[in-house]
Amino acid sequence: MAEMDVDALHQHFRSILNSVPDAMVVINDAGIITAFSKAAETLFGYGANELLGQNVSILMAPADKVQHDNYINRYLRTGERQIIGIGRTVTARRKDGSLFPIDLKIGEAKIGEHFLFTAFMRDLTEQRRNESRMKALQAELVHFSRLSSVGTMASALAHELNQPLTVVTNYLEAARDLLDSPDPETLAMVQEALAEAAKQSVRAGQIVRKLRDYVSRGEIEKRPTPLVPLLGDAVALLQAEMGKPANRVEVSVGETITDIMADPIQIQQVVINIARNALEAMDGQPDPCVRITAAPASGGYVMIAIEDNGPGIDKDVADQLFKPLASSKTTGMGLGLSICKTIVEAHGGTIEAMPGEDGGTRFVFTVEGPDDSDE
Repeated sequence: MAEMDVDALHQHFRSILNSVPDAMVVINDAGIITAFSKAAETLFGYGANELLGQNVSILMAPADKVQHDNYINRYLRTGERQIIGIGRTVTARRKDGSLFPIDLKIGEAKIGEHFLFTAFMRDLTEQRRNESRMKALQAELVHFSRLSSVGTMASALAHELNQPLTVVTNYLEAARDLLDSPDPETLAMVQEALAEAAKQSVRAGQIVRKLRDYVSRGEIEKRPTPLVPLLGDAVALLQAEMGKPANRVEVSVGETITDIMADPIQIQQVVINIARNALEAMDGQPDPCVRITAAPASGGYVMIAIEDNGPGIDKDVADQLFKPLASSKTTGMGLGLSICKTIVEAHGGTIEAMPGEDGGTRFVFTVEGPDDSDE
């Protein structure tokens, strides 16, 4: 009866070795393989008969072989568990010498004075491959997003450079015409026109540098900037570009507002873009007016509003205004307001469009007020 029980036990054990889904290897306390499952044969490429009686280190990466027997000896001597009873990821070695990652769990059983250790192993190659694929995909998506941003900003660069380059052209053409009668008075005007053209050339270079820096690092260089001169220069540049002094632009800044924390070139471009759009929308309209106002806002911010008395804008169009390539014009690239939104949000502010009090359109954006941390 006892012999039948032993035979039945052996048959049951062989059934386990043939059916257990994970690779299973049984070793004794000397590290010698005493059982090797069917799944382990498939995983490692060995037949069980090739490994029975071999040290289990044959299945290990070279770096782990040296430590393996030490682990067992230390455990038998001190009971300190390095791997036993603790799941971990290790590197295994197939018969063909290839290395691959496995999830390893080891259980123990004491039989008399000796131990048996059962290792259950699961191949992580596909999981690692999927993880790598996901990481590569995420990196690709980030890269695509960055390229999309760069493409938009590059297109916007052409849009923004049009303003200072138009001013340069106007001044140079004026200087050329003045040279037709080169008396001392007109020569002084030529010098002034050339000086202004040179100034706008420098400004064009600053726009290139600022937008390039923003695209490459996603950073802006905020510093205390007097708001009144910033708005005044924006209006002067806009009128020089448009060549229509009859168009009225009014500026009103609250008495308590002195500086804003901003990159002046970028915020000036926001003002110029919005005001230019307003003037173009009112082309041919009697008594056109653009009002630029600045007032304190909550949270230490400054609210800048640019409002016109033009024909206004449809709500459906207003909802799409800040998206790239959206435009209510028959000409133009529809990039100005998208870049305005990018710049304002990079400064920590918000921007929105709404119906104006006089039936026109009102744009409102916020920027940080002066930094009072040192006061």
